[in-house]
Amino acid sequence: MFVANPRAVRAPYPDALARILNVAAGDESRAWLSHWDAISPQPTPLVDLPGAAAQFGVASVCVKDESLRSPLGSFKALGAPIALMRLILRLWPDHQLDPKALIEGHYREMLTHFTVISATDGNHGKALAAAAQSIGCACVIVLHANVSVEREQAIAAYGARIVRIAGNYDESVEHAAQLARDNGWHVVSDTSYEGYEAIPRDVMQGYGAMAAEIVEQARDAAFTHVFLQGGVGGLAAGVASYLWEIHGAARPRFIVVEPRQADCLYQSARAGRAARATGSVDSVMAGLACGETSPLAWQILEACVDDFMLIEDDDAVAAMRALAAGNHGDMPLVSGESGAAGFAGLAKLMNDSELAQAAGLNAQSRVLLISTEGATAPLVYASLVGEPAEAVATRRDERLATAVAP
Repeated sequence: MFVANPRAVRAPYPDALARILNVAAGDESRAWLSHWDAISPQPTPLVDLPGAAAQFGVASVCVKDESLRSPLGSFKALGAPIALMRLILRLWPDHQLDPKALIEGHYREMLTHFTVISATDGNHGKALAAAAQSIGCACVIVLHANVSVEREQAIAAYGARIVRIAGNYDESVEHAAQLARDNGWHVVSDTSYEGYEAIPRDVMQGYGAMAAEIVEQARDAAFTHVFLQGGVGGLAAGVASYLWEIHGAARPRFIVVEPRQADCLYQSARAGRAARATGSVDSVMAGLACGETSPLAWQILEACVDDFMLIEDDDAVAAMRALAAGNHGDMPLVSGESGAAGFAGLAKLMNDSELAQAAGLNAQSRVLLISTEGATAPLVYASLVGEPAEAVATRRDERLATAVAP
C-alpha cells in the first residue's frame, strides 16, 4: 500500500518548524555525544551498493549503517542520551552543569536519587539505560508482552530495573507514565502526547547527529530519495528536518516505510492528522511496531514526507537476507528487522513499475537508506537470516580489509 501526501511542500524550512527541530541543535547534540564512550567517535559508514542499484534500475543506492554506531547496535544511541542530558540541565539550571562532564559521570553523587523511566520496544530502552548508567542516575524500563526475553536481558545488562506488562506498546507507555506520577520519576520517552513534548523533541534532535554525518559524507552527491522507517515518527522527523533545512526547496523526496499492521503514520497521512494504527501492532519489525503517531513528529512529517508506504514482515526478512548476502557483489551488511525496512520498501516499489513511477524512481534516482539497527536481538536475527550476525560481520570485515589493502 502506497499513498502520496498532498500536504507535503517544497519550500525553505519554515521558522515554525525550526523552533521544534533545527540544524544548530542537531550539531550541538553531535558535539555532546562525542564525549560519550558508549558510541564510536567516528561517523558510521555510508555504504555504496552498486549491485543493488543495478538490480533496481536506479543510479545509486547508499546505506547509512547504524549497526556500527555503538555496542548498543542502533541509532537509538543518539536520541536517549541527549534527551536525558537536556532534561537534567533543565532541572538543575542553577548548577551550571557541563554537558561533557555530565555524560562522563562527574555528577554521579548529585544524581543518585534521580530516576528516569520509559516504555520501549527494545532499542530506546537500552540506550536510555546505558546513558543513565554513564551519567549515574537510576533507570526503570517498562516492556510490553511482545518484547523478547533476549531484548529484556540486553537492557537489564545496563543496570535498568525491568517492569513487564501484559499489554502492547501503547499500554506500556501509559503504564510508564503512571509509575512516574506515583513515584516522582521522570519519563524519557521518544513519543509525544498532550503536555509532553520537550523530551521527545530532544530525542529527535539527537538523531540530527546522524543527518549531519550524512551531509558530510555525501558531499556534493545529493540524494533524490530518502527512505525512512516509521515507528512513532521520531527518526523520520529528526533526519528529514535536518536535510530539509540544509537543502531547502531542493530537499530530497522523503518516503516513510512502516509494517502493514503498525500503520499509524500511513493512517495519519490519510487522515491529515496524527492518528492511530489500524492493525494488530505486532510485527517482526519490533522497533516499528508502534500504534500511535507522535503528534510532535507529525508536525514535521506532515509538511515534508512525500509518500507513505506499508510493507509485510516477509518483505523485511527478505531484505535482511539480501543485505547479509551482499547480493550482486555488494558489501554484506548486518541489518536487523527494523533496520532493513528501507531496503524492503525500495525493493517493493521497484518490483512494481506503477509504484516506482508514482514514487518518482527511475534510472536517475540516487537513493539513501538508513539501516537503523544491527542484530540487536541476535537469536532472532540468526533465525530469520539463517546464519548468525557474526558470520555476516566477518564477511563484511574481510571485504573491508581487501578494499584497503595496498
